[in-house]
Amino acid sequence: MTEKKETKKEKVEEKKEEVKEVKEEKVKEVKEEDKPKKPKKERTGILYINTTQNNTILSITDVAGNTIARSSGGQSTKQSRLKSSPTVAMFAAKKISEEAKDAGITNLYVRIKAKTGSSSPGSSAHAVVKSLGREGYKILSIMDITKNARGGPKAKGGRRGRRV
Repeated sequence: MTEKKETKKEKVEEKKEEVKEVKEEKVKEVKEEDKPKKPKKERTGILYINTTQNNTILSITDVAGNTIARSSGGQSTKQSRLKSSPTVAMFAAKKISEEAKDAGITNLYVRIKAKTGSSSPGSSAHAVVKSLGREGYKILSIMDITKNARGGPKAKGGRRGRRV
């Protein structure tokens, strides 16, 4: 009887030691996970959005002007009639965001350009900015860099205009 009690006690003690070891290992794992990770260096990029009636072209550069990623609506779809649609622009934005994240870019300045003289850049530019915001980029500013016509070239027809 005493031998059985002693073996049972030994087994219980061994189990307790095993449990302690497992607990210590888990505590070490938790401590290693809780260590504050070094903050990643935030890089800033400039996103250029060029919208036309036929296509949407995106490119991301760093602040120095070196191109990091490029994409367009034409690369994201086969149908040429859809190149300028907001949905395809979102796909192009997703593609460009993956390349930019690989380069470590977290903040973006956005420059939107449309056809000279047009009143607004269109819905595809809005869709691109919105989808990049959802991807986790911090949008620092949005600027419309569309050129304004100021008189332009001389109209055809001469000084007195076209005679009909």
